[in-house]
Amino acid sequence: MHITMVKKELADGQPCKKCMQAEEMLRVRDVWDRIDDVVIADEADPQSDGMKLGAKHGIDVAPFFIVEESGEETVFTSIAKFLKQTFPDAKRPSRKATGTVDTVAALDELQGKTPQEVVNWALSRYGNGCGFAFSGAEDVALIDMAAKSGHAFTVFCLDTGRLHPETYHFIERVRDHYGIEISLMSPQATAVEALVHGKGLFSFYRDGHSECCAVRKVEPLQRALSKLDAWVTGQRLDQSPATRSDLNVIGKDVAFSGRGAELIKFNPLAAWSSAQVWAYIREERVPYNELHDQGFISIGCQPCTRASRPGEHERAARWWWEDETQRECGLHTGAGD
Repeated sequence: MHITMVKKELADGQPCKKCMQAEEMLRVRDVWDRIDDVVIADEADPQSDGMKLGAKHGIDVAPFFIVEESGEETVFTSIAKFLKQTFPDAKRPSRKATGTVDTVAALDELQGKTPQEVVNWALSRYGNGCGFAFSGAEDVALIDMAAKSGHAFTVFCLDTGRLHPETYHFIERVRDHYGIEISLMSPQATAVEALVHGKGLFSFYRDGHSECCAVRKVEPLQRALSKLDAWVTGQRLDQSPATRSDLNVIGKDVAFSGRGAELIKFNPLAAWSSAQVWAYIREERVPYNELHDQGFISIGCQPCTRASRPGEHERAARWWWEDETQRECGLHTGAGD
């Protein structure tokens, strides 16, 4: 097997930050010495060896990896997928010993840090004891940051049984793109059966969404978090001014319990706007739910989400029949937010 890594040099002569992160990740996994060739794609020189390889394989991003074995070439643009398929037994960072965290001091330390720095801070302390709650654009941007950090991490998704078909396809694209496991947390069948038998499939239109969300989202989340020491969400301050005005980048989760004495909650994107999230998605070529191209901004269950109208706040299309101060599903409550 022969492995070539193609790294980019920017037109101004500076190294590519993503390539540097990838190299660090390979070193963390103890496989850097197994890269046979490193070829530079010089943006200022279309005839550089790396630029030629990119043109040959139809790739305009870096880094990428070419694995040649038995005369056949396989090209990877995702380092996580490259590692999983090429070095399945490579060293993985172990879960860190945690103990308790002084969240007040940590909040002071993390204020003003970039989301990438917050993600790295969280994973350097908790490793795969830190779970990423995945459903939307913000969450997959954070998964992208985690995948590039070199640290172990865990991803889970709440499968309510009422998601759009496009969302299920999106979950599989993310799983495949990053070569990661995504634990799907389903609601308890007996609880769903009791709710539907007693009140029908669409009771939330009559008496509010809280009961349905408690069965389909909150209880599965409790089970997911019970195995973790910390979790990461894609919440932003400007998503719902009526309910998220006190959102902090880190805090103790007082609504849910983890496997230890305390559960820490991280909100790395708290200070970001939607525009910043989408700028990151486009720049880093992060996969996203195709419903966003159909006018959906905030995406939840199919019966409770519609496309946004011009000028509407992004959360207005969720549970639109209810007062805007009630448009939370119970996943994010308490001072730890």
